[in-house]
Amino acid sequence: MNTLKLKSMLEHFYIEDIGDTDLSSDLLFPEEVTGELSIVAKMEGIFCGKKVIEEGLRVIDDSSTVICHVEDGEQIRKGTVIATAKGPVCSLLKSERVILNLIQRMSAIATETHRVVKKVKGTGTKVCDTRKTMPGLRMLDKYAVRTGGGFNHRNGLYDAVMLKDNHLAFAGSITKAVETVRATIGHTVKIEVEIETFEQLQEAIAAKADIIMFDNCTPETIKEWKSFVPETIITEASGMITNDTIRDYAEAGVDYISLGYLTHSVKALDISANVTISTN
Repeated sequence: MNTLKLKSMLEHFYIEDIGDTDLSSDLLFPEEVTGELSIVAKMEGIFCGKKVIEEGLRVIDDSSTVICHVEDGEQIRKGTVIATAKGPVCSLLKSERVILNLIQRMSAIATETHRVVKKVKGTGTKVCDTRKTMPGLRMLDKYAVRTGGGFNHRNGLYDAVMLKDNHLAFAGSITKAVETVRATIGHTVKIEVEIETFEQLQEAIAAKADIIMFDNCTPETIKEWKSFVPETIITEASGMITNDTIRDYAEAGVDYISLGYLTHSVKALDISANVTISTN
């Protein structure tokens, strides 16, 4: 994770939340009043967000001391003390909600990723994310997927070519689309083609696409069609895949399964923060 980028993100989030001042904490607690913040899990899952806690507290007040008791990727249970911090109470209170919002989401993504990765264990298929991330949080969302044992698909529109139905319709054919982009892109950029029919599969193979995505195909269809794909071409399945069917898709023999719901519809892992005022 890019720490410099994380700090910039956190600054933006705090500016949005605090505005000109925290009318509650700044009016109640003088800067000399210190305390301790405890971040505690309220349910079981995979923790993710250590750097968010450390950098999040320091961005608000670099005099705060932070100790994380759990590493990213570790199992947490109800009552697990994830981290503790000491510093001015007003600073701890300003930072807690932004930090919690982020680590709850990141931990939920890591937890769900971990769960589906276990479902395909032993098949050789890797689970990966998509671009269906929360705008502004892609770096954190994709880091959480890696923390849960998954892999990242392309980071954005800029680091890989992915030719979908609209691209192909405009180009006129898979062959023309692949030829056009290959004539311009650098040798390090891969070309992925989305297919839904056997004819499209044959054309994508002939065009020497680097990756072929079986979109909205059944496991049975993928298993049959995959036998025609050279080993030099990476295969991926996406669409119509659920927790109940993911094992079937993995056993169909694809290299990757991409799941949008890992980042677009997870339920936040319940994590709370408590602040106590120092007595001396």
